[in-house]
Amino acid sequence: MKLTSRLLTLGLMAGLLTSCAKDNTLNSPDEPIGDATLAKIAALGFGTSNVQKHEEGFLVEGDIVLTNDQLNNAGKGGSLLRVANEEQYRTTNLVTGLPRNITIRVATTLPSRYVTAINNVISRYNAEGLRITFSRVTSGGNIVISKAPNSASYLASAGFPTSKGNPYNSVLVNSNYLETNAWDINSITSVLAHEIGHCIGFRHTDYMSRQYSCGGSAVNEGASTVGAILIPGTPSGPDPNSWMLACIGKNVNRPFNANDKVALAYLY
Repeated sequence: MKLTSRLLTLGLMAGLLTSCAKDNTLNSPDEPIGDATLAKIAALGFGTSNVQKHEEGFLVEGDIVLTNDQLNNAGKGGSLLRVANEEQYRTTNLVTGLPRNITIRVATTLPSRYVTAINNVISRYNAEGLRITFSRVTSGGNIVISKAPNSASYLASAGFPTSKGNPYNSVLVNSNYLETNAWDINSITSVLAHEIGHCIGFRHTDYMSRQYSCGGSAVNEGASTVGAILIPGTPSGPDPNSWMLACIGKNVNRPFNANDKVALAYLY
């Protein structure tokens, strides 16, 4: 998710992504990205404004990490799943080998309440009776929740599943910002649940028009040229409470709403 002045983009990265709190406290590094890289990002179906270099590749849409491997395979096909016009979207790759348990570890560099938040996240997902479940471990882990660098300009970041069907293995959290600004446990839980959503293949609910949750001018993150598959039985209008909206405000709690549950059940 990405930071702005009232809300926070979750981008969740998917790597994003980072959570996007509309707070100009965090500014994007003013370092140009080459045209060839931007073209690869666009070929994958992501917006090319405010792209940043990231510890694990490049940060797009406020919180989504695209690795060099993903960029080098840009434009090689795939599909994008959609729940209505501004509802749930997924990436080409999903977690495979279902039923499957995904282990999550919280690095010791994070305050202890992030363990509480991850336990809450796990409870939210496991309560849905999906073919993918989660459990917390103290060593190893399929997904590791770590502290973002002190210089991080994003709230949190994550990426998408690999071509081999594994979840993205890293979520970086800007705990300095969250702790300094006294974000409560429910909002941190929602930020981490959002980033885990990216790790298992969800894009931002409002990717077609990110000003819906972030404010400002309209930003279409891009759907690429690979098409979209509608999930039947979901509303065609915007969804104000989805856990995968690009931005979230301080101390906002976003458990799964009815449409989120439809999308999760459809995929997993």
